[in-house]
Amino acid sequence: MVDYLCVTLRSRAGEAEAVFKARITAFWSHYLRTRPDQYEKVYAEATEFEEDDGRLTRQYLVEAAGVDALIEELQGAGFEFEPIDRDEVYSKYEAAPPDWFWIEH
Repeated sequence: MVDYLCVTLRSRAGEAEAVFKARITAFWSHYLRTRPDQYEKVYAEATEFEEDDGRLTRQYLVEAAGVDALIEELQGAGFEFEPIDRDEVYSKYEAAPPDWFWIEH
């Protein structure tokens, strides 16, 4: 069984949802083109933005084996994200609609 970790991106302080969404879209487009093997390790995306401490967040389930490469790219792109709890693992069955949508590869 594959273990998945939750990666939670955080918007910049005061960043509008449309701007945050555009940055996320641009990031994933770049990641897909430049690291397609690592992109395949991204399993699901939460369907809704959430708010935490005045900032928007968006969650992703990523294979544990792909998290380090993703972190490296996120940092290079200037994204903030919550600390990743590597002890809190998920199965793919926990990312079920309607709260999550699966990313086609």
